[in-house]
Amino acid sequence: MKSLLDDVRKSPVLARFVPFVVFLVLTSFQSSGGEAGRFWVYLAKTLVGGWLLWELRGVLPEMKWAFSGEAVAVGVGVFVMWVAIDPFYPGQDLLMFKLGFGSDPAKEAVKLWNPFDVFGAGSLAGWGFVIVRTLGSTIVVPPLEEVFYRSFLYRYLVSPEFERVSLARFHKASLILTCLIFASTHQQWLAAILCGLAYQGLVIRKGRLGDAMVAHGITNFLLAVWVVFRPAWQFW
Repeated sequence: MKSLLDDVRKSPVLARFVPFVVFLVLTSFQSSGGEAGRFWVYLAKTLVGGWLLWELRGVLPEMKWAFSGEAVAVGVGVFVMWVAIDPFYPGQDLLMFKLGFGSDPAKEAVKLWNPFDVFGAGSLAGWGFVIVRTLGSTIVVPPLEEVFYRSFLYRYLVSPEFERVSLARFHKASLILTCLIFASTHQQWLAAILCGLAYQGLVIRKGRLGDAMVAHGITNFLLAVWVVFRPAWQFW
């Protein structure tokens, strides 16, 4: 394991690519773990993702939290937008079905990420997994996704020698492609496109990644509060 990590550290591409891919692969196993298993898989992928980021922090100089008024404004604004526009467009599964891909989601049993349905209303385990999801989406997911999408992928689409590309560089094609790829991993695809534009715009404006990490963390934290206390589990 140490030798593998050393190899990853030596490659600027792998250092930004591997944590995200490992997180994504573990996510794909969530549905195969049964009703309770998917919550444990989420815990596992959060711990693994956080550990990888910690181990690679020395070779990811852009991965530094940066608080600013713009970061707070974007984070809150994206949360409001994400919730507000949701009733007005089809989710990714329904959209793909209408385009001729996949099955009709209306005929499939929807499994919401609600631990209280599995472990009991108000149960300690239920609240435990709510806390895990909230911390994971607020602290682990923002640096993991921002490093991959806004730092690596956006700049790599400009040039394979992406480290030579300034974070403040505006490149229209890279912006569009990065936002579309980001949206492909989200059920709320339209909100994700607008979210990607906002976060990437923040990186370009500030010339650093940390503000987007903070904005992402604020968005996800507010969304977690909304999900649990609304309740609106479809967003998880």
